[in-house]
Amino acid sequence: MASASSQRLGYAVALGLLAGLGPLCIDLYLPALPSLAADLATPTATAQLSLTAGLAGIGLGQLLFGPLSDKYGRLRPLMISLFLFFAASIACALAQTIDQLLIARLLQGIFGAGGSVLSRAMARDRYSGHELTKFFALLMLVNGLAPIFAPILGGLLLTLMNWRGLFLALAVIALALLLMTRVTLQESLVSTRRSQGSLWSAWAGLGQVIAHRPFMGFCLTQGFMMAGMFAYIGASPFVLQLVYGLSPQAFSLCFAANGLGLILGSQTGARLSGRWGEYRVLRGGLLIAVIAASGLVITGLAQLALPWVLLGLWFSIASIGVITVNASSLAMQSQGHRAGSASAVIGVTGFTLGGIAVPVTSLGGTSLLSMTLTLLGCYLLATTMFFCVARRPENS
Repeated sequence: MASASSQRLGYAVALGLLAGLGPLCIDLYLPALPSLAADLATPTATAQLSLTAGLAGIGLGQLLFGPLSDKYGRLRPLMISLFLFFAASIACALAQTIDQLLIARLLQGIFGAGGSVLSRAMARDRYSGHELTKFFALLMLVNGLAPIFAPILGGLLLTLMNWRGLFLALAVIALALLLMTRVTLQESLVSTRRSQGSLWSAWAGLGQVIAHRPFMGFCLTQGFMMAGMFAYIGASPFVLQLVYGLSPQAFSLCFAANGLGLILGSQTGARLSGRWGEYRVLRGGLLIAVIAASGLVITGLAQLALPWVLLGLWFSIASIGVITVNASSLAMQSQGHRAGSASAVIGVTGFTLGGIAVPVTSLGGTSLLSMTLTLLGCYLLATTMFFCVARRPENS
């Protein structure tokens, strides 16, 4: 038993590091957004588009690598994506204009998607049911360290280098992950289980996944929660640093505390699902999320002090962990034979909705109220998708 647990932990660490490449690509340079905007002589809203480009790229990339992995296996597409992510990171570091940076960020997101989509697919290749929920929670435990440490690392690196150096650091990380993949991981999708048709038929499988209503209900529930999280990610550097006067290092610590809440939420959600089932836990998590986000809106309207803002943000972000673990598991459990395509749809939904939510927070100027209203709107849409589109599984 101990050996099996250790093996599962080691597997989760490897997949978690790969899945963390996408969040790392987004979070590492967050403390540098204000200085990046100043260096490239571009407005705040335009600088935020570099975040949107990365998010959109990660979403599009999952549509590329997910179906490819259903046909050719998980390992080869994964290694190709890591090498191309390395090249795109170099291009980001060398960008001389905001337009060049946006193009490079889009490519970086596309190639960084391989780790995110294939880590979920490889987990589904090996696990199902509550075991899959527990593994997703373990995966988020490892993956959740990226949002915690990335801004801290970014803030520390900014004391030694400018924002270009952060993208060079991402290039180095990509090479390290490529080496780890080559040495430690094995193919999880045997040839007999792969898509046997043409490459186009593999992409056609996306349509069958999307047409599955229960899957899309849980997928959209998670997607709108992720949109809320990315709205927070995109707006919080400006709100906490420019409005509340936090230094990049202090912002990184606040961001890390919320990342810890995300991890605690995911572990709590997984434990509770074993007792009450994923569906009930998901419903409770949505209730907590809406209440917390509503409190944040009241905080913004009343212009309360920073501690109240941080408290509301902590519960708002922690609830995402509870919801995404259970929503992902319920969605993936119904698509074992098309795990790559299903993982791609989940990923592209979350990152595309996130890419839309980020600029919404800057409409009329980025402020605490604009950020919290966007957050609440996303959570309400997630709740609507859960009750109106998803269906309760028979065993939950």
